[in-house]
Amino acid sequence: MKKSFVLVLAVCSVFALVSCKSKQAEFENAYDDIRGSELDSSQESDAIDIAPVASSTVKEEVKEEVEVEVDDSYRTEKVVVAEGSEGQLKAFSVVCGSFSVKPNADKLRASLVEEGYDAIVVQNPATGMYRVICASYDSRQQAAEARAQFKADHPNDSDFQKAWLLYNK
Repeated sequence: MKKSFVLVLAVCSVFALVSCKSKQAEFENAYDDIRGSELDSSQESDAIDIAPVASSTVKEEVKEEVEVEVDDSYRTEKVVVAEGSEGQLKAFSVVCGSFSVKPNADKLRASLVEEGYDAIVVQNPATGMYRVICASYDSRQQAAEARAQFKADHPNDSDFQKAWLLYNK
């Protein structure tokens, strides 16, 4: 009787230990999967470079005599063309995406070109950031109007709603 009791106790102990080990392994695997996906998503997101903003507001008259405020605030950076034609880059540009990795910028540029934009990729050598420009003008007002139109053309894209003006110094 004593032998069978010890044997049953030993079998139960082994089963409990194996069960705990497998549960622990399952929790560790699940944690590693979650942690890995967090690392992947954090590597995919790009740092945002925030530069000082110069600001003023321009009122523009449009059809039907309605006044619409066009935000023409801009950031000043020195950029060089990384992808696209050098002649496309003017003084004021509409930036619709910023990336620390060039292939991500190239992907956005390709999709904008498919939509009919003369998009280019520029790089800020000081920060290493790649900017995707969907339109570029000599006039700040023209660029501000183009940005407003770009946002209006993409009302459901929260990233495009963050489009901003760049002054290439």
